[in-house]
Amino acid sequence: MTVLSGQRRIWLTGATSGIGMALARRLLAQGHRVALSARRREALETLARGYPNALVVPCDITDREAVAEAARDIDAAFAGLDLLLHDAGTCEYLDARDFDLALVERVMEVNLHGALKVVDAGLPLLRRARDAGGTRPLLAAVSSAAAYLPLPRAEAYGASKAALSHFLESLRIDLAGEAIDVSVIHPGFVETPLTARNDFAMPMRMDAESAADAILAGLERRSLDVHFPRRFTYLIKLLGILPPAVRLRLGRRIAGRRRATQAGAR
Repeated sequence: MTVLSGQRRIWLTGATSGIGMALARRLLAQGHRVALSARRREALETLARGYPNALVVPCDITDREAVAEAARDIDAAFAGLDLLLHDAGTCEYLDARDFDLALVERVMEVNLHGALKVVDAGLPLLRRARDAGGTRPLLAAVSSAAAYLPLPRAEAYGASKAALSHFLESLRIDLAGEAIDVSVIHPGFVETPLTARNDFAMPMRMDAESAADAILAGLERRSLDVHFPRRFTYLIKLLGILPPAVRLRLGRRIAGRRRATQAGAR
């Protein structure tokens, strides 16, 4: 089991479900001071029960003022952050035959704009920790292996994650001169309430505890790209650099297999 070194002040979003919950339990058990954020206060209080090092800070990441208020509460309690770990996100798949702009906007609002609101609110706290002479702060966010390769029905989800990855990789360049590190996390398929709704095969799927372990190991090393499981993500990376015509044929083949599977199930 990977241990994140030191005793850090951490803000974790998406703390009450899936990978976020696994990370929350691990970080609290290791003695870090963890501000836990998600929409439901009751779920956060249940998660924090028995941990005096937990700070419950509910917020909806699509609400800019709510995120800013959460950051103010964290700063008042922690006087800065050593690690901002953004995990909150959503997934909806698009049927291009019945194009749904509202679906695309919902996914973008959470996965991209929500993440930007958290970064905007959290950066001053990372700078405060740096200026106080503590450990070099780290900004990390969970993107997806879908950011590496266009896939059928993933127009909204994949684009939101690709945009998030690109934004953070660009931000990493600019923050390097400020002594703030940035890690981008690209999981493959992980067993969570979101993936439980998927109606297709999920190769090399991991459980949330294993995913949390891989993330903490990557953050401990301050890896620029934390991706797992490696056999899957290296394959997706490789496919992502193929010529567009080859990627199109691959995507159509994947879509065809899914349609055949659904027809067989009926």
